[in-house]
Amino acid sequence: MLRIVSANLNGIRSADKKGFFDWLSGIAADFVCVQELKAQAGDLSERMRAPDGMTGYFHYAEKKGYSGVGVYTRRQPDAVIEGLGVDWIDAEGRFLQLDFGNLSVVSLYLPSGSSSDERQQVKFQFLDVFMPHLEQLKAAGRDIVICGDWNIAHNEIDLKNWKGNLKNSGFLPEERAWMSDLLGRVGWCDVWRTLYPEQPGYSWWSNRGQAYAKDVGWRIDYHIVTPSLMALARSASVYKEEKFSDHAPLIVDYALELPA
Repeated sequence: MLRIVSANLNGIRSADKKGFFDWLSGIAADFVCVQELKAQAGDLSERMRAPDGMTGYFHYAEKKGYSGVGVYTRRQPDAVIEGLGVDWIDAEGRFLQLDFGNLSVVSLYLPSGSSSDERQQVKFQFLDVFMPHLEQLKAAGRDIVICGDWNIAHNEIDLKNWKGNLKNSGFLPEERAWMSDLLGRVGWCDVWRTLYPEQPGYSWWSNRGQAYAKDVGWRIDYHIVTPSLMALARSASVYKEEKFSDHAPLIVDYALELPA
């Protein structure tokens, strides 16, 4: 089995203090995709760079204490692709792809639009740029997993209070239609929802009120995969026993063996 983890850390240094890397050392992951590093290269300890025998590859944001993604791996990648080749997107450190033979592992941190109308417009612009890239990736015929915080809850089952969020970023009709297009016309697959059609699978909870305690959550962290990889997905789980961030890690096991 190949185990791939996605985790928005909401600050890698904060998550480290909360035990994330202690937990990581015991779960036998092959790849770990992390988002929202909120750090630069010089801020990372040796453990953050290379935990538990893994090697980390990172795409940092230019702005300090902001965004950033990474992938930890036990294998030497054939290729490392930082960013989408679009300056204003890549300055925010949102996309990192590692290739291993016919497998590509991507860590993605899609923009949030919740802080302002301006950021919502940036999010829409990102979606416009990203869709053609996703179409090209799908057409390449590779086994691809895009792990990360997509900042979109696709359907009503994907958030507890969907009626109260119909006009809020993350559940806007345009965002949901974009995700439907990705999973429909383009042909990508949502691992959790395909495996578990009736389980909400929340992965993020607001820090307001008692959202976490009452499980008033959103499912915005995904493994989005090509159909060939979806056929190999065997199980998925959201780890909530410890709290490293306002997001919980999403773990998926695939019946795939990579060449030695």
